[in-house]
Amino acid sequence: MIEHRPFASLGGADHGWLNAKHHFSFAEYHDADRVHWGALRVWNDDTIQAGTGFPPHPHADMEIITYVRQGAITHQDSLGNKGRTVAGDVQVMSAGHGIRHSEYNQEADATQIFQIWIFPESRGGEPSWGTRPFPRDDRSGRFVALASGMPEDTDALPIRARARVLGASMKAGETIEYTFDEAKRYGYLVPAAGKVEVNGIVLEARDGAAAFDEPRLRVHALEDAELVLVDAPGLQRA
Repeated sequence: MIEHRPFASLGGADHGWLNAKHHFSFAEYHDADRVHWGALRVWNDDTIQAGTGFPPHPHADMEIITYVRQGAITHQDSLGNKGRTVAGDVQVMSAGHGIRHSEYNQEADATQIFQIWIFPESRGGEPSWGTRPFPRDDRSGRFVALASGMPEDTDALPIRARARVLGASMKAGETIEYTFDEAKRYGYLVPAAGKVEVNGIVLEARDGAAAFDEPRLRVHALEDAELVLVDAPGLQRA
């Protein structure tokens, strides 16, 4: 089963400094049919204006993955971590038993991010943060794990969930596939840019495709495209 979720159907709010679109219920936006997708809880499509951002605020018991689409985001947290993550790269924060952090766009132009929240397999634990580059050329024509709780994904940023966040870049006319390792997995794919066809369903840039219990996703690029995919288990929390 695959459900197409057009960008125009997403919830959201324009706060001036922040224009946010929500693939799932978040803040003041609530849709009983879009609360989560298995262990995937949040997928926000945020545009943050220059010189603005999120002041210090707390999180707990959540894996928070930030994929920078344009510009850069600067992170600082209560553990003393500070770092700048640029377009195409990824940062991960495991909130654990609790952490405070801020995220600011300190660039001259607007920054665009996907922020993805995944429920961890268990509550608590020490919080952590990390970032690393993922050059687009290294994921040309294939999916690469960017953040993962799977032991075989040694080059990915670690998360505390039996899930993966993957990225791929494609040239128009290319076709790639992603095979789910198990049945009953929840997949959610969004083209950050470009137009693609996923198992026969056409997605425009920033549309969502919610897949459940599909053996594989076959993606054909109708335009040059950049993809982000989450492969998540069902929601089971200890």
